[in-house]
Parts: sequence; C-alpha cells; structure tokens
Amino acid sequence: MFAKPVPGRTTAAAEGEVVVLLIGMRINHFWAVHQWLPVMLSMFRMLGELARDRSRGLLGHVLLTASPRSYHVVQYWESKEKLYAYAAAADALHHRVWGIVNRKERAGKLHRHVGLWHEAYVVPEGSYESIYFDMPPAGLAAATGTLPVESRGRRAADRFAHRSSGARGKADRQGSRGESGEGAPRR
Repeated sequence: MFAKPVPGRTTAAAEGEVVVLLIGMRINHFWAVHQWLPVMLSMFRMLGELARDRSRGLLGHVLLTASPRSYHVVQYWESKEKLYAYAAAADALHHRVWGIVNRKERAGKLHRHVGLWHEAYVVPEGSYESIYFDMPPAGLAAATGTLPVESRGRRAADRFAHRSSGARGKADRQGSRGESGEGAPRR
C-alpha cells in the first residue's frame, strides 16, 4: 500500500506461461451478513494459507472491489497443475469450505445470499506483455518481479515477442527437426 514507485518504465519479470485465476463473490442480500461474511472471511483465510505455504504455487494476488456488493481477487499461479492441486488438497481450507457448500446444496439449505464465481486462464508465453511507469510493482509484476522495460523491449510488440531461454531452446530444437516438430518438414 505504501510501496515506493520504481522510477521509469518497467515490465513484469514473468517467464514462460502465466496462470491467472479471477475469483470473486457477490453479496446478493446485504442484510444476510451471517451468510456472506463467512464466505468473505474464508477468501481471506485461503489467501493467508497460500501465503504461508509458497510451495502450493500462488505467486501473488490483487484484491479488487467492483461495487459495494462485489469483491474480486486476481491471482497469479506457477502452473495450472498447482492450482488444481490446491483446489483438491484435502488438507487445504478450499477443500473443506467447498465440502460445506456442497453438503448444504445437496440438503437444499443454501439461501442464495452470496454468489461465487471464478475464471481461470493459462496464458502462453508470447501472449502477454506488461508495462509499468513510475509505479510500485503491481499485478503480474508484483507476483513475478520487475525488469527494466528495455530488457524486453520498449514497444508492446517487442515484449509480446520475448521468449525465455527455456522457450528459445525448445523452439530451436523444434526448428532443427523441421517445422512440424515431428522430425520432417511439412509439405
């Protein structure tokens, strides 16, 4: 909140694919505080659980509000496999909370006072770019670190074209086998 801006132009230090999870809740009935407050608190508790155990794969997150009734979290993950593993881990809060929700739903005891949603995106390298100007690290840069923008290119097209050393090696290996990557050129 009180981070100092990094002077000049920077870009996110992300390498490889990026996994972005958008997740949120909507308060459908403000008066039903006893229904929606536990949901909101469980969101914060899950973020705390993930912050304490970095090996689960959450790189960083941003809390947002769209209105007094709608709250969102943008999360950046190491991989979709780690995201899936956390969601299904029996020892994680997420698993316990969804167990409660599912039991209430089966018993017909959900009152629909709070709505939940999420969207997950796997963004391949070359399909994202970022720039920050006189900003503290934010968004993807807060999750992965910052680099001087010149290291990836001053133009958005240059930053989209950036490939990590691992991706360049893979492209070089595929190029030596032919365009198809199957060992023979396509005709």
